[in-house]
Amino acid sequence: MVTPRDRLIGLGEPAPWFEAQTTFNARFAMASLGGRFVALVFLGKAEVPLCRAFLEQMAAARLADNDELCVRFAVTLVAEDQADPLVTAAFPKSRVFLDGDGHVSALYGALGRRNENGDHGYRPHWLILDPMLRVYARGGIERPEAFIAAVKALPSPADHAQAGVELWAPVLLVPRVLEPDLCRTLIGVYENGQPAVSGFMRTENGKTVGKLDPNFKRRSDVTIQDPALRNAVVHRIHDRLAPEIKKAFQFKVTRIERYIVACYSGEDAGFFRAHRDNTTAGTAHRRFAVTINLNAEDYDGGELRFPEFGQRRYKAPTGGAVVFSCSLLHEALPVTRGLRYATLPFLYDDEAAAVREANRHLLEHKQQPGADGEQAALPADIDSEY
Repeated sequence: MVTPRDRLIGLGEPAPWFEAQTTFNARFAMASLGGRFVALVFLGKAEVPLCRAFLEQMAAARLADNDELCVRFAVTLVAEDQADPLVTAAFPKSRVFLDGDGHVSALYGALGRRNENGDHGYRPHWLILDPMLRVYARGGIERPEAFIAAVKALPSPADHAQAGVELWAPVLLVPRVLEPDLCRTLIGVYENGQPAVSGFMRTENGKTVGKLDPNFKRRSDVTIQDPALRNAVVHRIHDRLAPEIKKAFQFKVTRIERYIVACYSGEDAGFFRAHRDNTTAGTAHRRFAVTINLNAEDYDGGELRFPEFGQRRYKAPTGGAVVFSCSLLHEALPVTRGLRYATLPFLYDDEAAAVREANRHLLEHKQQPGADGEQAALPADIDSEY
């Protein structure tokens, strides 16, 4: 149980990330909701008269159910609320977080400190988070009309910043990291190898495990086994990319993880839905993700997009890299023609390496082939050269 906040979260402040149970997902990750507005209504208990009145007006308002614009979730302390007809009428698709231990409510300041009777006070309220998951609007539960008006007045997620221009995600695009001949050699590794369906990482029973789900990710990978070829990639990242990362992000790269050639195929509209790369114990050490395209001219689609920062699409030229923080929500859009080849390392430093070592026991060793948590140690003579 976290220590309850002394105050509610203010306008412009980032909303704490959490995982909580819903009727359709035992560990729904709130951080996956970036890219749209998110309404969180902290009810505590739906039976409270003030909350009941709020729910009645919400249900009567029949707010538009448009997931591209805004999703609405209730937060309750009692499981019965997830089946309450009034709650489900106000929050379509059973979007009700069960906060049985009060953890989420404490994070958000809704759960007060214990009084002399040992009870927690509760502060019902609502928040609307912007596509970056920062507080855009807020109010008390006693004025449901203010919440309804705020939802109806929401702009397009792409216009939430009111900057007058399309937002640019905090990513770095660096051309000429790998030369064309090396790109062709890496593509040959895939073509002559034994591609494995690529997975992704999830937390189950405290362990980081590899999962396969073609509705979430469609990609195949081949591991680069040749030490000389691995070293060729590492040295180019060291000489050509790491200095740009240091200049742009004030971060000194010393470690690299994962030597693969990945392929997204237009035949099955290869894609990877929105995700973050460091949300499990086994991946928490990752600092920067790198996408180096190997044949940018040979396919359509397949761009990167960062939903928290709008609809802009990012595509590096052949041999070029897109670098971004592993904490950013990102997706690989479907390939609509051809085959998209890329090499996709993760970069980190010595401090993060200690995190990786400390969490190694939490990484399930029997992962699915190509899972995004697969660890690839650098050759010993290069591991600390950066």
